[in-house]
Order: sequence, then structure tokens, then C-alpha cells
Amino acid sequence: MKIALIHDFLIRFGGAERVLLELARMFPEAPIYTLLYDKEKMSQWFEPERVKVSFLQKFPRFLRRNHKLLLPLMIVAPETFDLRDFDLVISSSSAYAKGVITRPKTIHINYCHNPARFIWDYSFEYLKEQELGLISGAISRIFFSYFRLWDRSASKRVDYFIANSQSTARRIRKYYRRDSRIIFPPCRIPQNGFNVCEKNLQDMGAVLPNDFFLIISQLAPYKKIDAAVEAFNKLGLPLIVIGDGPQKKYLQKIAKSNVKIMGWLDDKETFQYLRGCQALIFSGEDDFGIAPVEAMGFGKPVLALNRGGALETVIPGKTGEFFDSPTPEVIAEGVRRLRENMPEYDPMEIHNHVKQFSAERFREEIKQFIGEKYRLAEQENNAQNHCDSV
Repeated sequence: MKIALIHDFLIRFGGAERVLLELARMFPEAPIYTLLYDKEKMSQWFEPERVKVSFLQKFPRFLRRNHKLLLPLMIVAPETFDLRDFDLVISSSSAYAKGVITRPKTIHINYCHNPARFIWDYSFEYLKEQELGLISGAISRIFFSYFRLWDRSASKRVDYFIANSQSTARRIRKYYRRDSRIIFPPCRIPQNGFNVCEKNLQDMGAVLPNDFFLIISQLAPYKKIDAAVEAFNKLGLPLIVIGDGPQKKYLQKIAKSNVKIMGWLDDKETFQYLRGCQALIFSGEDDFGIAPVEAMGFGKPVLALNRGGALETVIPGKTGEFFDSPTPEVIAEGVRRLRENMPEYDPMEIHNHVKQFSAERFREEIKQFIGEKYRLAEQENNAQNHCDSV
């Protein structure tokens, strides 16, 4: 088969990009199509000669860095990719990439990170966060209505959906009226749990105190990192925040001396902090949430919002705790409960729990799914050819 991979954007490296990276490793000959590509940030994972960009890449740099301004064109861009030569197209998308147009005999599988939340169930909060004026707000609402129609129409171009969690599968069913197969995304699970979970941190190269809490996240409003920072401001406990995004400067402004906003760190540095922390704080709703799983891979308990994908990965009382509302007061109370229960958590039990989310398992399930659908397509083609001959 000739295979093509399609992804919304390659402008920052997060959970969705880790899924694409694993797919790219599975199919090393497959070109990668994307709407926008930041060579400086992404070339270490996705080499430029392999990436095929849309016409949006020709726009001025300031527009590409503020890609929300290009939103009306983003629903057009995926339709311009020429995919006639491919037998299988795998789109990795939460919004646009599934809108590609393929030949009738080409199989299109969409790995859905979530149906575009900012135009569906999160649209009111999203528009409020943008602080738009009366006229621009009205125009945005009209465009969002049109965007929802396009999104629903584009979902019909997909032959088969894969959901990254039960939460996403329910939303695919609600908004697209489509069934999906659940395949959890690939998470980096350390192989030797005993060495990973031990208290001795000498192998890190620099000894970190084992008394801080950790957040690893994109610093965007819907992640509710500001609520977690305010909670730790009140508690006075050490908190380290790893990540980048539009809220970074604001978080640095409100953070007290016990809270450090580190910005983006590479995997090696991030793993050091995962080894050294007491627990991971996951303050927002996510459709899966790779960071909590990776923290549990290091034997660390997780305090998570009682919604979304965390319900499928965190076991209260065994691998962490939940809190019910992303407010500073409720998060602070959750941290107190987590600290009280800390002696009850078994690092090795936590580590073993998340082996089911490994990259090896992801590869096996993706290959099995593709093989199953490709054989089905061959049977249908053979049946059609037989009918035509008769």
C-alpha cells in the first residue's frame, strides 16, 4: 500500500504530535501532509523533506504564528492536497485534517483526538476567552455555525474513525453520528519500573528534591493551569510547571515564589522532573491526557479533574485522586487529600497499571485495525467485480 499521513498543524510538540510521530515511525515511507509547519520547532521530529505543507505556509510569518487569523481558510486548505496516488490515508486530527478528499477506493482512517471542541461543546467558553468585541463576537458566532456544518460534512469523508478514549468516542457519536474504535494513544512507559520508582535519584545527573508537585501541559486557558497555580499560591507548597503557550506570561505574573513556570523542556529534562516529583497535577479536562499516564509510568500518583479521559486512566485511592471542579479552593483540597493518602500509593502498582497504554500496544492495535479494514475493502471490491462480470 501507498500510505499518506495527514495532521492539522506541526507548530508545537504535544500529545497529538506524539501520536503522529509513532505513526510516522510505523510507516517511514509515508509523506506527512500538514496545514502549517514550524521547521525551527519541529524538524527534530519531522524532517522537512518528508513534510508537505498547504498554501497557508506561504502567508507572512506573523500570520502563521497567529494562525487563528487564518481560520476561514483552514477548512479549505486540506481539500487542496493531491492524494490520488495513495491507497491508505491516515489523518491525525481534532479539526481540519479529516477534510481531505480521497479517491473512492482509497481507505481514509481518522485518528480523532477530539471533535473540534472550540466549535462544539466548548464554543461559549472559547469565545469568552478571546475577549471579542460586540461586532467581532457576532461575526465569530456566525462563522462557527458555518464551521460546524463543514465539520459535520467533513466527517462523512472518513471511512473509519479511531477514538483516543471513550470520552472522544461518545463525542464522535454525538456530533458526527459515527461509530469508532477506541485505541489509546502511545505513552512513554519506562520499562524497568523498580529503577524508575526508587527514591534514589542519583542517576538523574542532578539530584532534585522529592517534595515538589508537577504540571506538564500546554499553557492555554482551557487547561486551567491558572487555577492550579492559585491553589498552590494559597497552599505555599512547591509547584513546577513545564510547558508553553499563550498563558505563560500571565502565569509567571500571578505565580508566587513557591511556583516556578519553567517553559518548554526537552524529554530528558522532563523525565528528570517526573522522577523527582511527589505527584502530577492535571487541572483541566482532556479527552485522554498523556501526561498523567507518563507520570504514573514513573510510579507517581496523579490528582486529576473528575472528567474526560482521566476517568479511564486514574484509579482513585490506588493511582491518584480526583477533584470535582477546576477552582483554586477545590484543587487545594484535592492536594491535601493526595498528601494524606501518599503512604497508601504503591509506586510499582501504579507503574504496572499504565503498561496497557504503551507505544508497543498502540502499534499492534493500529496494525490490526488497518489490516482488518483493508481485508474488508478487498472483499467488497472482489464482490463488486464478481457482480460486474455477471
